Amino acid sequence: MPDAPAVRDGTGVWTYRQLAAYSEAFALWLRGRGVGRGDRVLLQLPTDRTLAALFYGAARCGAVFVPLNPAMKAYHLRQIVANSEPALVIGDWASAGRLGEVAGPVHLLDGLWAEVEELYAQGARFEPEPVRADDVATLIYTSGSTAAPKAVICPHAQVTFASRALTQALGYRADDVVFCRFPMSWDYGLYKVLMTCIARCEIVLADGEADLVLLRRMRETGATVVPIVPSLASMIVSLSRREKDAPPPVRMFTNTGAALPQSVIDALREHFPGVRVVRQYGQTEAKRITVMPPQEDQERPGAVGLPLPGTRVLILDPDGNPVPAGEVGEIVAAGPHVMPGYWNSPEVTAKTFRPDPDTGEPRLHTGDYGSLDADGYLYFEGRRDDMFKRKGFRMSTLEIEAAAMDIPGVRAAAALPPGERHDLAVFVESELAPAAVLKELKERLEPAKVPAICRVLAEFPLTQHGKNARKELALLLDGGAK
Repeated sequence: MPDAPAVRDGTGVWTYRQLAAYSEAFALWLRGRGVGRGDRVLLQLPTDRTLAALFYGAARCGAVFVPLNPAMKAYHLRQIVANSEPALVIGDWASAGRLGEVAGPVHLLDGLWAEVEELYAQGARFEPEPVRADDVATLIYTSGSTAAPKAVICPHAQVTFASRALTQALGYRADDVVFCRFPMSWDYGLYKVLMTCIARCEIVLADGEADLVLLRRMRETGATVVPIVPSLASMIVSLSRREKDAPPPVRMFTNTGAALPQSVIDALREHFPGVRVVRQYGQTEAKRITVMPPQEDQERPGAVGLPLPGTRVLILDPDGNPVPAGEVGEIVAAGPHVMPGYWNSPEVTAKTFRPDPDTGEPRLHTGDYGSLDADGYLYFEGRRDDMFKRKGFRMSTLEIEAAAMDIPGVRAAAALPPGERHDLAVFVESELAPAAVLKELKERLEPAKVPAICRVLAEFPLTQHGKNARKELALLLDGGAK
């Protein structure tokens, strides 16, 4: 297995033997600069096989890997540098300027990697630092309820457990080729590097691949597993409708980040005969919480799966009491995948990570709502900000978005709850007229759930992770609400 393909990008491929040797060389490079256990190494680099080697190299010497999206601007970089206090900062020619403005000295990847290549060519070996289970492996910065990005603390024990449990639950195989379009600055991309290593299969890091060649690259690399979010799934469907070539050999799509509309699931199955479309639910704060067993991907419509092996999902009422099966409450996760909190953010940590009142076990209060059926399958109802009342009825933006996505010609949809300046609104990516969209929604939704406002966009604004950029949509709406 050492000479089996491990990681591929647009410029080439490394075997497991090469990946290990490059990571050892980088660990030696770090040690030579005084970086050791617990030191934060902050990187703003594209996701390619070099970054994978840097990740494993940092782990070898006990350092904390802090990857940032290359698109992140100085405003948030300044906040993250102040929060993480890195011992060493690495950038490339595209990011070094703005990193230098906020972080001081920056090691350029080109020069750094030339030195790593020399160590690699010399066959240098690294004696790994002893790592404790509670040592921090990585900090993953997320946005959410706070104005500044917050870093989820990811210790080795939780990261290892979650990676192994996910690999088992999804059934990764040694002959798989995982085609990953997501950056390692997002846990969805980072964990794929770990999971493929556990399964000893190959990962294709395709974050920089052009959209139009997506299917061709999937065919060329023999992709069998493709992680998706709704926007990427819609793109794959759109490209598949135009192409006449045989589809890539994908056996499984895995979805997270947002609910995948049934119409998109159906289209993926149509264009990729026999494929499994696996629904999941999770948050970076516990990596993944539930996974639909792949062999049950067409069962229990609406379910997002069972808890990972060795973990638990609770549905609690506002007083913290469990609710009966089928009733909606807050989704709370417990188990060895729950992270210990946010870096240097004790107040936010105390709100989200709370001890079990009986056992003291740490539990993640997700702020999301859902229900469990009698067999323990989770049904996701919406995030706290998705749930609202209108005209006396409680509803979720998710059901409005799902209805919009059911309309032929709608490629993407996002609903915004009523606010001080506007009523319930829906944005769609389509060539349809707003009146036509609203007419179709009236045929699919109860009157109280039909939006008062519809905006049609030629292209949706997306976050760095491919999710709908709701803040940008809200600004568009507030700037033109009527």
